Amino acid sequence: MGARQYQRSKSGIFPIWKAADRNARSDLVVPPWIRSSMSPLAQNEATASAAPRASGPVDPAYRQIRDLIYNVSGIYQLEEKLYLLGEACSRRMKEVGIATPRDYWETLTAVAGPGSELRSLLNEITIGETCLFRSQPQLDALRKVIVPEFLRQKGKQATKKLRLWSAGCSTGEEAYTLAMSMLEEREGLLKGWQVEIVATDLNDHSVETAQAGIYGDCAFRNTADHFKRKYFVPIGEGKFRVRPEVRKLVTCGRLNLKDDSAISAMAGVDVIFCCNVLIYFDGPSKSRVVEHFFDNLNFGGYFFLGPSESLFRLSDRFHLVHFPGTVGYWKPAPTSGKA
Repeated sequence: MGARQYQRSKSGIFPIWKAADRNARSDLVVPPWIRSSMSPLAQNEATASAAPRASGPVDPAYRQIRDLIYNVSGIYQLEEKLYLLGEACSRRMKEVGIATPRDYWETLTAVAGPGSELRSLLNEITIGETCLFRSQPQLDALRKVIVPEFLRQKGKQATKKLRLWSAGCSTGEEAYTLAMSMLEEREGLLKGWQVEIVATDLNDHSVETAQAGIYGDCAFRNTADHFKRKYFVPIGEGKFRVRPEVRKLVTCGRLNLKDDSAISAMAGVDVIFCCNVLIYFDGPSKSRVVEHFFDNLNFGGYFFLGPSESLFRLSDRFHLVHFPGTVGYWKPAPTSGKA
């Protein structure tokens, strides 16, 4: 761990750790229509020009579907890439036997909730790809700096508990990585402490995979043999199931980050990991979600984004903290003199 220093900002004094090389990569597979910067939601379908595509213009019903997705989830598809949303819709239309985009729009708006076609379409356009131990610098920051800091702060409390949130957990690898990292400390720093890890995602299929905790070789590409042998059981055909002691630390569930009431129920978290998720959203949706994250964090809590993401122009309530090889965001207590 680098030497701890202090840097004064206009908001007060806050700790920083000198950063090392920050070279890293994002493993999330982002649909092409949302890779670039998000643009504002189209306000007038009647005056919008047809999106270009190889076989002709996009059916206007896809703009209504695009707006519906945005209103429900905060995800926005760019006009010039709208035909790709059309392709995703076409796959679902073929699956359910619907002939026209207009009929599909009516199906999407007919019924909401679990089992609805809108849920199925959201599953189609939020396909993630990740792996275990994706960001070692973040894990090192958690184990070497943040956990010891929390133990000093909370050591005198009657209930010794740490609560971590993997927001946008995809198929669960990040949450189980956090669980294994905390289990490595159970006979040392975290002896006698309770650890809870909540893993949430918008995609139903991803949540089901996370709940099962079964992974193939690709998920282990960044995993040391020690962790694979200690915390997984081979079940044949190149698959491995996470051991019960890891699984019991993790609670998996579906959560829409655009759902204000649902996200507000996540209050009382010590650390939030939301890596390569906000790239799905436009500016206003990002700001709204980040504000929820800030409110849900306990004072002194930390927030991590993906290596290519930042809170620049999204929020000035957090303090940027440099760790070796990565950065995080810290929520100061209002009475600490640092807020």
